[in-house]
Amino acid sequence: MYTVTLWEFAALAVASILVGFSKSAVSGANTVSLAIFAAVLPARESTGVLLPLLIVGDVLAVRTYRRHAHWGTLLRLFPTVAAGVVVGAVFMLWAGDAEVRTSIGAILLLMAGVTVWRRRAAARAAAPEGPAADTADDGAGARLKAGSYGVLGGFTTMVANAGGPVMSLYLLSAGFRKLGFLGTSAWFFLIVNVAKVPFSIGLGLIDGRSLLLDALLALFVVPGAYIGKACVDRINQRLFEQLVIGATVLGGLQLLLR
Repeated sequence: MYTVTLWEFAALAVASILVGFSKSAVSGANTVSLAIFAAVLPARESTGVLLPLLIVGDVLAVRTYRRHAHWGTLLRLFPTVAAGVVVGAVFMLWAGDAEVRTSIGAILLLMAGVTVWRRRAAARAAAPEGPAADTADDGAGARLKAGSYGVLGGFTTMVANAGGPVMSLYLLSAGFRKLGFLGTSAWFFLIVNVAKVPFSIGLGLIDGRSLLLDALLALFVVPGAYIGKACVDRINQRLFEQLVIGATVLGGLQLLLR
């Protein structure tokens, strides 16, 4: 097993609680978990430890929000996400810890900025808000946006399990409300994260010692998910969106400044 001190294990336990919380309440909070794992463990290997914990959180999230998924959005995203995962796997063959942190941090900050700009522009234009505003649009602009977010989401989730913020920003820009947001993202990440497992094993990121550590840390994911479920109904839509974007910016800065 990885050699960690008591304080380092405590930090990983808090990060695992945040994994559960992010899956059932505020998706962007997962970037904080990513930063903690990368700080305590070697950045590259930390992705292999974190992935099974994310899958545990995904299963809990699907159990809670499975009826609220928008499958049209998922089917639109999956082909480009698959391409992004393949590109990310190739990148991981040669990238070191510094390249991983810098690339993902820059992408997160860029996507947060683009999302804030888009929402302000939409507000000035008094555009209608709701899932139908984007998910029902089959035009070239909607397909281009879904494709670009899909490739970025697949790349970042393969390289550093950081696809959550990218896809969160896409769903916010599409006008999803809380339950639709959580249901769609729950199914999306369960399917994508399970599909990433063979790649991670092939890259040597998941092995026996990482799974032993996961067995201990998974005990903290479950209470985190229930805390998130209890809190989500008390978070209004505006605060919900601000928390997602704020957590994304915080995670990006942590990666860039380490």
